[in-house]
Amino acid sequence: MKALKYIMIHCTATPEGRSVSPADIVRWHTAPIKEGGRGWKQVGYTYLIAIDGKLEQLVANNGNDIVDPWEITNGAMGYNAETLHIVYAGGLSAKKIPGITGLPPKDTRTPEQLAAMEKLVKELLAKHPKAILIGHNNVANKACPSFNVRQWGLSVGIDKKRLF
Repeated sequence: MKALKYIMIHCTATPEGRSVSPADIVRWHTAPIKEGGRGWKQVGYTYLIAIDGKLEQLVANNGNDIVDPWEITNGAMGYNAETLHIVYAGGLSAKKIPGITGLPPKDTRTPEQLAAMEKLVKELLAKHPKAILIGHNNVANKACPSFNVRQWGLSVGIDKKRLF
């Protein structure tokens, strides 16, 4: 058990406008590899922010400043034992760009997701005064969450000392 150090934001890396359910994430993460999943024992996130702004809790959390073994999610290798992970549905453009494989990263957060994310993040930071807000891309060579978490945090009034 470790002290909660980070609140990390992710995207589902799905195209703009595509709904993602808790069941989708559970399947993507915990289904056996031979069935198209990752074969993990636990999903990668504690919270999902749906396109309509609805907040879904994917993993139980007792709300204290210690990450218990049953609260650990698989959001970022090397950080999971001290991190609470939030994911929003989206993060990819719905349009392909010629010459690029796959869909390009894009900040696809809807107004409802932005409002829900701000509310959740501010509540979590207030509840966990030592935690730092961070983006997945700050610790991994990925575009996820497809926006600059530090800039967004400053824009919504989060103290720069609480931002990675």
